[in-house]
Amino acid sequence: MSELSIQTTQNVVINFKAASVGERMLASLLDLLIKVAYIIVVAYVFFNLLGISNILNRVDMWSRISIIILFFFPVMIYSVTLESIFEGQTIGKKLIKIKVVKIDGYQAGFGDYLIRWLFRIVENNMLGGLIGLVAMLVSSKTQRMGDMAAGTAIITLKNNISIDHTILEEIGDAYVPIYPLVIKLSDNDMRIIKDTFQIAEKKGDDETIEKLSKKIESVTGIKNQSGNEIDFIKTVLKDYNFYTRNM
Repeated sequence: MSELSIQTTQNVVINFKAASVGERMLASLLDLLIKVAYIIVVAYVFFNLLGISNILNRVDMWSRISIIILFFFPVMIYSVTLESIFEGQTIGKKLIKIKVVKIDGYQAGFGDYLIRWLFRIVENNMLGGLIGLVAMLVSSKTQRMGDMAAGTAIITLKNNISIDHTILEEIGDAYVPIYPLVIKLSDNDMRIIKDTFQIAEKKGDDETIEKLSKKIESVTGIKNQSGNEIDFIKTVLKDYNFYTRNM
């Protein structure tokens, strides 16, 4: 399993494990089973029980094609829709614990998922999917052609991580927050803040810590009440955890 280094917009390098070819294929197989189950249910309920097949026999060819596409359209857009809704995961990917991410540190968006989906149509219909498989095998990041075009990769979420590698901060039940405006930030913002802060603190990089502190103030409208950037950032992390842990 290869290492995948992602550099965030804050110039912080985060290391992930690229999902293996086996994991990707297993997730695809699970998604395929879900699609097949949908097709079987739709075919039985609508075309047999409700007699849609009788209607198809009485209409012209183009109307017949349109009806069939209408019923099976969800299968066609399955991956791009679920990846957009679940931020890089389909049901199969969720079960295998893998996820689509941008290799430049940004959150992948609908345009990225759409590019991957369009290339999947080509890859799956040329040589029986062999092109996509070969691309993953030769890629250092286990990328297929769609990933390369969209600038994405798939990582595994099975890494053994500690609380230091998450946005979580240990706080007691008696903890009293100071900065309620931290809820303006997202989980991804807090992950970047924590990663940047931990690296800067470890290196003794006071300049980066000061810049990070000022950035938090400008984005959220929070004013540093402690006068100390390190204490301020630590409090922001704890406050965010306090306000969002029950959300």
